Amino acid sequence: METQPFDTHPAVTRVEEALRAKGAMGATRWLPDAVTTAVAAAEALGVSPGAIANSLVFTLDGEPLLVMTSGGHRVDTEWLGRQLGGTIGRASKEVVKDATGQVIGGVAPVGHPAPLRTLVDEALAEFPVLWAAAGHARTVFPLTYEELLRITDGTACAVVPD
Repeated sequence: METQPFDTHPAVTRVEEALRAKGAMGATRWLPDAVTTAVAAAEALGVSPGAIANSLVFTLDGEPLLVMTSGGHRVDTEWLGRQLGGTIGRASKEVVKDATGQVIGGVAPVGHPAPLRTLVDEALAEFPVLWAAAGHARTVFPLTYEELLRITDGTACAVVPD
C-alpha cells in the first residue's frame, strides 16, 4: 500500500497540524483511490468495517453535530435524538463543508474551523486500532479509541439502541 502522498491538500494539512497539536501519533496514509464508505476503507486497509471511525455530520436542532461512529453499523438518528433531547437530521453538504472545512467522504475528526460538539460511538472501543479520514477521501490515519475521545473532546455514547 502506498503511504506517501500523491498530492497535497489544504484540508489534510489542517488535519495533520491539528493531530500534531493534540499529540496524536498516527501518520496520514494516502490511498490509491477514494474510500468514501466504511466498507471501501476497510477493504483498502484489510480491516473490519467496524474499525473504521466514520465522521458523520448531522444537525441537532439546527446546530452541527459530529458523530464518530463505527463503520459496522448506522446511526439511529431518531433514537439518538431522543437520547439527546432534540431532533437529529442529516446535514447538507454545505453545512458539512462550513462546519468542518472538509467535504463528505473525507471528513476528519479534527482540523475544523471551530470546535464541534462530538459524540464517539462506544462500539469503536472494541478495536485496538481505528482508522479515520484525514480531510480527503484518499486519506486515513490510525488512532486508538482513547485518542479519538481525547483529540475530539468527544463524549462516549451509544449511537444505536442495545
